[in-house]
Amino acid sequence: MADHAKILAFIAQCDDAAKLRQLLKNAYEQEADDVADAAFRKLAALVPSEQPGTVAYDFWRTVNAFELMLTVERERTTLLSRTRQKVKRDGVVKTLEDWAVSKKATPGFRMLLERGMPELTGEAIVLRHTSHFGADVTAAARRRLEAAGIDIANIRIP
Repeated sequence: MADHAKILAFIAQCDDAAKLRQLLKNAYEQEADDVADAAFRKLAALVPSEQPGTVAYDFWRTVNAFELMLTVERERTTLLSRTRQKVKRDGVVKTLEDWAVSKKATPGFRMLLERGMPELTGEAIVLRHTSHFGADVTAAARRRLEAAGIDIANIRIP
């Protein structure tokens, strides 16, 4: 396995989406999983209009991550149009509430778990920002993650 310390350090401080996209593409081609993961996560975290640490920031980082996943897999730009419409209509908090209390997990929830990113699920966002949600919503989010075999105490906080 190659030592990618320099490129990982560059990614950590890089805020240029175009450079990160190119690094991600190159990492996939070279099968450099650690570099691809770092570039992917950094690219998803570029949410310029939101303040880090807020519910909105965490939500849009998740949307960015999911759209990026779909774009890479489908090899064409893919946006979550229905999610964006719902947020416009109901707001971020209500969207997260609806995801958490829904009888079925969203496709995004399953895809994020399959890719080892439980910290980006809407349910994880709810648990990080419990003060914005009712006890029923946080309990539902906790149940869904636990039912999926996720150790909530060890969810990596991005």
